[in-house]
Amino acid sequence: MKTPRNPDLELRGRLIRSLGALREMLPGSFVERKRACGRPNCHCADGKNLHSQFQISVLVDGKPKAFNIPTAWAEQVREKTAMRRRFEAAAATICGINLKRFLKEKEERQP
Repeated sequence: MKTPRNPDLELRGRLIRSLGALREMLPGSFVERKRACGRPNCHCADGKNLHSQFQISVLVDGKPKAFNIPTAWAEQVREKTAMRRRFEAAAATICGINLKRFLKEKEERQP
């Protein structure tokens, strides 16, 4: 006999199976800054067409640190930091489902 479908359990299973895809996630925040390079003849000297500078901002030993990212890596690093946010959202959903099930089971077992 097949057990009845439980949407919460199905969602939890999908989320847990998807976690393997997040193994390349990075902590911190992706930051894009606009700045002038300082060369007087550069297109950025007018202050309007500034250069993009990419960084990842993370906590290292409890202190905020920013690391420069080469332009060629920017999109890849942006995706990897977004993976962490998806991981945290998935973990929160899984914990919420588990808490709901725990409270329901506890209520059913009480005399």
